Amino acid sequence: MDPNIRHWKVAIERFCAAPDPNYREMAKMVAEIAATDIDETLRHAAAQVLPILRQAAMKSADRRTKAMALRRLGIVGDALHMLSAPRFGRRGLTPKVLTQEEQYRQLLGLPLGRRLAATEVQQAFKRAAKTVHPDGGGNGAAFLELAAARDALIKHH
Repeated sequence: MDPNIRHWKVAIERFCAAPDPNYREMAKMVAEIAATDIDETLRHAAAQVLPILRQAAMKSADRRTKAMALRRLGIVGDALHMLSAPRFGRRGLTPKVLTQEEQYRQLLGLPLGRRLAATEVQQAFKRAAKTVHPDGGGNGAAFLELAAARDALIKHH
């Protein structure tokens, strides 16, 4: 885990627990988070929170603005939590490379693990062709790819 993430997470927790939080300091930290390239979701969350934090940092800010800033800061806290939480299971595994037949099945929306009848392939082709056909608002290349997938699956079975 990035040490900055741990630092930011602790700082946000302290800020939210403080009786009189310093919104100016928190706005500086959130601007720093928005400028990093650690995670796109984190940057986007920080960019959303930054305007309300800057408003809350002004001397003329009312109680409602400050409460809204605290609530919105939770978005950044949640994003930081997701980045710092341990990931269990199949992390680090590369996704399985699909064979040509499996790609054709996905293109037509057919299941991967069982035998298919020619009528089943034809029905799936007709369903998919409704949106991909050039007369239906699709493009010709995608329709030809769909037709090639149908022909290959019918020939294979």
